[in-house]
Amino acid sequence: MRSEYTADELLPLSGIQHFLFCRRQWALIYIEQQWQENLLTVEGKLLHQQADNPYFTEARKGVIISRSVPVASYQLGLSGICDVVEFTESAEGVALPGRVGLYLPAPVEYKHGHEKRDPCDEAQACAQAICLEEMLSVKIPTGWLYYGETRHRVEVEFTNELRSLVSKMAEEMHAYFQRGYTPRVKPQKGCRSCSLMDICLPDMQDNETTASSYIKHQIESA
Repeated sequence: MRSEYTADELLPLSGIQHFLFCRRQWALIYIEQQWQENLLTVEGKLLHQQADNPYFTEARKGVIISRSVPVASYQLGLSGICDVVEFTESAEGVALPGRVGLYLPAPVEYKHGHEKRDPCDEAQACAQAICLEEMLSVKIPTGWLYYGETRHRVEVEFTNELRSLVSKMAEEMHAYFQRGYTPRVKPQKGCRSCSLMDICLPDMQDNETTASSYIKHQIESA
């Protein structure tokens, strides 16, 4: 990985989750600038609107809560917005303007749905933590994922393995972006719930499927 990227080279941090889920989906969104809403994306956007209130800060039981916090890492080459960052009093923390004592930050990422088996969500939270670490010169051991469907939040440990995964994904994202490369589709279970299915056309990637047969199938199944 490069030692450092420039401001013009920063890619959206939110792409980490898309890239891990499907590299083709990521390329369609971030390279080809294609996007479509479906029920899941709309519900997810509404959930984030509940969390996002730019520049709003509150304190609850000694925890300072900041919303819509802009972050960036020039080592990863990523920038984005943290839904919520919680600052808890800790000797391992950092000083905050207008506050007495030291506070340790922890990102809280809001997600639609429920906890997943893959590391997509954990990687996004870890990328946020790495950005905060670079900006604040502090080590962040854990963060949180809040799932709207279950109304439950899950603690995420930012292990060396997870950090290495984030670094590897960020490096691959930059390589794809510089090449303008959109990979061929690899059909998977998640294709049916993807908002880009009608753009990606995973069924068309079968070598035995011709354009005419695909159109015929769509008409007959309508």
